[in-house]
Amino acid sequence: MIYALFGNPVAQSLSPLMHNAALKEMGLPGCYVPLCVRHLPGAVQGLRGMDIRGVSVTIPFKSEIMEYLDDLDDEALRIGAVNTVVNDNGRLTGHNTDWRGLIQSLKEQVEMEGKTVIILGAGGTARAALYGVVREGGHPVIVNRTEGKGRELAQDWGCPYESLKNIGKIKADILINTTPVGMFPHIDEKPVEDSFLTRYALVVDVIYNPLQTSLLKAAETAGCRTLSGLDMFVYQGAQQIRLWTGQEPPRALMRQVVLEHLTSASGIPRPV
Repeated sequence: MIYALFGNPVAQSLSPLMHNAALKEMGLPGCYVPLCVRHLPGAVQGLRGMDIRGVSVTIPFKSEIMEYLDDLDDEALRIGAVNTVVNDNGRLTGHNTDWRGLIQSLKEQVEMEGKTVIILGAGGTARAALYGVVREGGHPVIVNRTEGKGRELAQDWGCPYESLKNIGKIKADILINTTPVGMFPHIDEKPVEDSFLTRYALVVDVIYNPLQTSLLKAAETAGCRTLSGLDMFVYQGAQQIRLWTGQEPPRALMRQVVLEHLTSASGIPRPV
C-alpha cells in the first residue's frame, strides 16, 4: 500500500519520517513518499492510476485540490481546504485533519471560549484554524499581508479583518501564525514585529520545523506562553492514518521520532 505527500516544496517535510515509522510499528506493509507536485491535475490523475491509498496535502494545494476530488466531508467543505485524501478504489474523498490537530493541541493549553484570537494568514491552514476557533467559541480576527484574500476569508466567516501593518492596534488573547514565515530553511524570519508580542498571553506557531521558531523565541522573551506546531502535526497525522487504515496509530511513537529528529538537527537539548 502506498501513501504520499502532495506539495511544493516537500523536502522540508517530516511527514515521511513520521508516517513510515507508524506504518512499520503497526505492521502494515507499504510506504509513504513525498512528491513535489508541479501540475496538480496530473498528480491527482496519477493518484487514481497508481492506486495510492492516501495522500497528505500541503502548501500550496490545500484549497486548489478540492475541485479535482469526487467527494468532500462536511468539515473540509465548510473549511474550504483539504489536507487529507482517501482513495477508495479510484473514488477520492477529501478531509481536513488540520483543524483537529490544532484545536486538540490548543485545548491542552487554554480554554478557547470567549477568547479573541488573531489568525495570521489566509491560506488552507488559516481556514482550518478559523473553523476550530469558531467551533470552540473563540472570536477570530484575520490578519493578512494581502488585503483581498484576507478580506474575502473574513467575510466568508463573518469575522473582522485587519491589515498586517495594523496588527499593533488589535487587542487579543492568542496569536496563531498559520503562514510559512519562519519555516526551515528560512528560520530567521518572523511574521510580526517583536514589539507587538507583549499584547498576547499565548503565541502559537503551526510550524514544527524548526521546533522553536524565531517567532516563538521572541514571544518567550516577551513573557508569552508559547505553543509549537509539533503536537498539531502529530495529531493531524494520526487522524490521517485512522482515515487511511481504520486502525489506531502509535501517536506517542510518531511524536517521539519527529521530536528526536528536530532536536538532533538543531543541537538543542530534547524537551520533555
